[in-house]
Amino acid sequence: MNQNTQQDMFELLDFEDFNERIIRAYNDGSAEMGLPADITTARSLMAPGTGRMRDFSYIAPEIPIFFNDNCVGCMECVTSCPDTAILGKVLSKSDYDAKLATLEGEAKDQFVGSFSQTKKFYNMIEKKGGDPGMFGIFVDPTKCKGCGECVEVCDDEALAMEDKAAKGLPHFKDTFDIFKNLPDTSDEYINEKVLSDMMLKQEALDGFVGGAGACMGCGEVTCLRMMLAATNFVYGPQCMGMVAATGCNTVYASTYPYNPYTAPWMNSLFENCATTAAGVRLRWDQSGRKDKKLWAIGGDGGMLDIGFQALSRVLTSDLDINVMVLDTQVYSNTGGQASGSTFFGQEAKLSAHGKVNPGKVEMRKEAAQIAMMHPNVFVACVSAAFPAHFYRAIMAANEFEGPSLIIAYTTCQPEHGVGDEMSNAQSKLAVESRTFPLFVHDPREGELLRDRLSLKGNPKIKDDWMKKPKTEDDLTFVDFARTEGRFRKHFGKDGEPSEALLCGSQQRLDNWRRLQEMAGLI
Repeated sequence: MNQNTQQDMFELLDFEDFNERIIRAYNDGSAEMGLPADITTARSLMAPGTGRMRDFSYIAPEIPIFFNDNCVGCMECVTSCPDTAILGKVLSKSDYDAKLATLEGEAKDQFVGSFSQTKKFYNMIEKKGGDPGMFGIFVDPTKCKGCGECVEVCDDEALAMEDKAAKGLPHFKDTFDIFKNLPDTSDEYINEKVLSDMMLKQEALDGFVGGAGACMGCGEVTCLRMMLAATNFVYGPQCMGMVAATGCNTVYASTYPYNPYTAPWMNSLFENCATTAAGVRLRWDQSGRKDKKLWAIGGDGGMLDIGFQALSRVLTSDLDINVMVLDTQVYSNTGGQASGSTFFGQEAKLSAHGKVNPGKVEMRKEAAQIAMMHPNVFVACVSAAFPAHFYRAIMAANEFEGPSLIIAYTTCQPEHGVGDEMSNAQSKLAVESRTFPLFVHDPREGELLRDRLSLKGNPKIKDDWMKKPKTEDDLTFVDFARTEGRFRKHFGKDGEPSEALLCGSQQRLDNWRRLQEMAGLI
């Protein structure tokens, strides 16, 4: 490659010009009439991390407020937020006291109210002879869309939604400025056994900076954030790239000119994401970049239906490609058409519920189990509501030398018929009701399938169903369906389930028993 060619490559996009001229024009509303149709805009390229400069503060009337006396530092709110809008920080007590001494008045009150003295970061560290840490929670009002999921996942009543007008937007921006001016969390407060703590480090957060145009509370984005956090935390910045199949994930991540990713990524056609990723992997390997992690991202429609042949071909190769399927059980981006992943009885476009058909009448394609039958493939089914299991699967997939497939259950609020704040709750219930069992298939664990397949992470793995805590009744697929609008037509006036829904529940039990059998549990 000659010097001129190298120079041309580096000048494909002038980041400083892009951020100063184009982002500024979009932010102040002058882009349509004011930006010339020059080579920068014509290429449709975006600088990394420009989502940082997108302001969503006008979207929602409410914002979460923090009750520091109740916080235990569990990090569930930070993990579940799809918009990188609620962030955690641990500041040593000595640094906390030094900063506090420089403040007075309202600024001092805001600082004190943002931090909590928890057993996890303060008492336990102090007991070990270290400098105890003060744990802080901060909400970015320019990224928060007001979904309320952080409040929903907090079992300690440390968060609540409040009308922004009560204190005014400048108050919340001033509070978040505290976070922006603090040092990164020290390694001494990161317990590598508590994987959720990864998001205390800036390098983990920098994978997904927010600013994506996804629906409020979107379950897909949380899964992407967690995957990026785990990869960046272990391998550092600029350690990876992504190929994304056309779908929701490419639409909300490429609302020009806002790019929520700092890693390089490209948008493939709907059906050839895996094939395109294979080409990228081959070229990287040829050019000495075998250490870089490559993730292929797509929905269940693009990966498990139209692109399934291409995916299968990659899984039979020895290429080091990680595939993440964001499984919403429908074609979310095009309006909710049924896919191979749709549950039996589920109402969706092309599988309407009526007198002739009770919703979808085909069995769900269990693509993860099909993938296990390919030789030497790491496979996992994960849910963001079980972060330890999720993170371990992502880290194992990155370590595995060869193809891996991660299928993530992702709540889609408009297509599932659930509230904006319910993504985590529904993802958890999907696992508990055997609707979407967790598992990990790791070829490194042995020659026999029962050695390679683990169902750890599911409740009561030797039983058919887990029991409801209050009644001791079985928690089944019917109970899950009762909580979602996509199954509402299957219930009578008195709440009795239809025969089709009972059939779907039996299919979910059959699927669970099949997994138990393969794992050597029955």
